[in-house]
Order: sequence, then structure tokens, then C-alpha cells
Amino acid sequence: MNFADSEIVNSILLEKGMEAAHEADKADVVLINTCSIRENAENRVWNRLKELRSIKKENRDLTVGVLGCMAERIKDRIIEEEHLVDIVVGPDAYRDIPRLLEEVEDGRKAVNVLLSLEETYADIAPVRTTGNGITAFVSIMRGCDNMCSFCVVPFTRGRERSRPMESILREVKQLSDEGYKEVTLLGQNVNSYLDGENTFAKLMHKVSQVDPEMRFRFSSPHPKDFPVELLHTIAEQPNLCNYIHIPAQAGSDAMLERMRRPYTRESYLKLIERMREIIPGVSLSTDIIAGFCDETEEEHQQTMSLMKEVEFDLAYMFAYSERERTLAYRKYEDNVPEDVKKRRLSEIITQQMNIQDQRNQKEIGNRHLVLVEGTSKRSDEQFNGRTDTNKMVVFDRQDYTIGDYVEVEVTSATSATLLAKPIKKSSIQEYYSSKAEAVA
Repeated sequence: MNFADSEIVNSILLEKGMEAAHEADKADVVLINTCSIRENAENRVWNRLKELRSIKKENRDLTVGVLGCMAERIKDRIIEEEHLVDIVVGPDAYRDIPRLLEEVEDGRKAVNVLLSLEETYADIAPVRTTGNGITAFVSIMRGCDNMCSFCVVPFTRGRERSRPMESILREVKQLSDEGYKEVTLLGQNVNSYLDGENTFAKLMHKVSQVDPEMRFRFSSPHPKDFPVELLHTIAEQPNLCNYIHIPAQAGSDAMLERMRRPYTRESYLKLIERMREIIPGVSLSTDIIAGFCDETEEEHQQTMSLMKEVEFDLAYMFAYSERERTLAYRKYEDNVPEDVKKRRLSEIITQQMNIQDQRNQKEIGNRHLVLVEGTSKRSDEQFNGRTDTNKMVVFDRQDYTIGDYVEVEVTSATSATLLAKPIKKSSIQEYYSSKAEAVA
């Protein structure tokens, strides 16, 4: 989401005649886009700001700004206590950045962290100056109404509001015309997308029709209202990836209730069963929090057992970070000792890595269509890319190029990566047609 927001800010500033600088010490303005969802993310921002302080000593005309969720959450501390920045801009005030920069030129600090009930930046075409030119993010909505007890997002990004579907389709068409091959649609809870009678399932069907050779992913849905209609759409459309990120957070009903996650372990498992029934071979990932308020050893084991039962292909696993303003901060105590949190997180990670390794070993001999995204980190002679099930694959580059769809056969695997031999260049339609013929 922050990546997509940065591209919106980039568009606004370039429109005003500014040019992108690639090094902080060469810039007149440095803006840091921030996240408040976990303490570690904020700590990285503080460290970066302290690095910029030394650059600012050499260049007193340098303007430093903080954007996004952290800006809204701790604006007073950033400006008044730490004296590290000149402007602070919340996630709904990016249009105001040019004016705020002019205000700073008069020697004042400038702040706009007002949240909006309408702002979606639907009319701003993001300018993508980083990335691989192959994959892109498109925000379809902003804000969140779910109010999970551990999450600060509703306070930093405001209430839910959806972009008009036509503006999304225009952006996707533009990306297709520019040669992009994969788009991820973004929202705090994409299930909640609603533009008149256009639901998220209808939006996914519509984007799949824009370009049959462009793949689509989405993040993140909520288990409480996942539309079955969407599962059928994914199963029917070859260019909608067979991959779903479905955050569980915990495996205990009591924990889920404290977290204000309005589903039970049983209903979550039934949803997973339905996903695998409608989309055979679907790949699943999740989010897990270790050491949430009052978590008992039994509740921890229930989370472990849920993960073992589902066998996720990927998981994002974190120790709980207390966030001010959330219900958990106001109602509960962050009372799981740090060493216990770390031990539980370590157990969760170890189990998940074993599961991933076992699942990836079963991929040996299977064929997949991989979108080439770039050169492998380990060798210039190899490419990497992802299957439509979101598994990272490395294979010899031969005469393929970035942006190609390549059919590969998996030869070996680790818990994180599939190693494969390339078979041939293909297309989405060709690949899935041949698969259907083989099954028939």
C-alpha cells in the first residue's frame, strides 16, 4: 500500500515540475513514507531520520518530510520533541504537499494529517519510476472499518471508501498498454470494495477482461466476508492467480474474540476447505501474531495446530506490537513476556518452514507458468519469477527476457524457492489451454 502511495506522491510532485533524485544527499526534498502497523517498521523510520539529520547538517536547505500512517499517529513527537522533520503529511493529504513545501520555505514547520471520507486519489495517475516495469500495484480502496483490537490502521487511514470501478479499469488498461504483465489490487479489506452495485468479485471479473495476458492478484481479504462468488471467478479465469492471502492471526476462538476478529476457528477452516474445493491447487498464505495480550500456552498451541492443519504455502509471522489508540492498548495489557513472545514466534516460524519445505518438495516434477521478473540474486545467468500460485522460481535464463511467461518444470526445492528447468516460452491462454486438453 505504501509503495502504491509513493507512486501517487511521485505523480503530484512531478506534475509541479520537480525531478526525482536517486540519492538523499543530492535531493532538495526527502520524503519518508511510513507504516505504523508494527514497532519494527517505526524503528526503521526513526533510524532513517537520524541518518538524514547528518545530511541536513551539510545541507541546511534540505527539506525532510514524513508521510503516511506514522505521520498521522505521532505527528507531535516527530516535530516538537525530536525536531527531525519539516513537514508531516497524513495518507489523505498528499495533494497538499506542494503547498506545504512552500510553507516550509518561509521557515515554518508544515502539517496536514486530516483524514478524509472521500479521498481515493482516483484521478491521479501514479508515476512508477522504480520497480521492474513488469509488476504493479493498484489501490482500489482506502481505509478500514474492521477495528481489529490490535490494529492501528483505522485510526491512521480512516474509514473505508472505494474508488470508482471505471478509474481502476482505466489504470489497469494503461498498465497493459505500457507492457506491464501483472497487477496486484490493494485494499485494507478488498472484500469490502463497493462501487454502486459493483462488488469486489465483479471488479475482479472486469479486470480479468482488460487483458487476458495480464495476471491479477489481490491483497488483503478478510475471512469474515470472503465472497464465494470470487472463488468461482478465480477458478474460471486463467489470468486470475490461484493464490489467496487469507489472514488468520490466531487459532483460538478466545484469542480471535479478544482480537475482535468476527469469525471462529471452525468457520475459518470451513472457508479454507471451500477455497480448495472450488480452486484445486490454490496456494494459501496468512498472517499470524504471536504473543497477543493474555495469550496462554494452550492458545499458542491452538495457533500452531491451525497452521499445521491448513498447511499454508507461506506465512507472515510477527510478535505482537502494542499500538497506541487501539482497543487492545486501551482494554488489555501487553503482558506476555518478551522472551516468551520470541520463543513462541520461533516455534511458529520453525514449524511453518518445515511445512513449506514439505509442500515445495511435492512440487518436484510439476510444471508451472512463470512470469520472469528479474535476474536471480545469486547468479546473472539465472532469472527469477513467480508461479500463479505465488511461489518463487529460479531457472537458467537462456534466451528468455524479463516479462516473458515461461513454462518450467520443477527439479528441486527449498522452503522458500523452487528450482526449475525452462521448457518453453508460452502465454497464459496457450498454457492453460494445453493443460485443459491434457486433463481431457
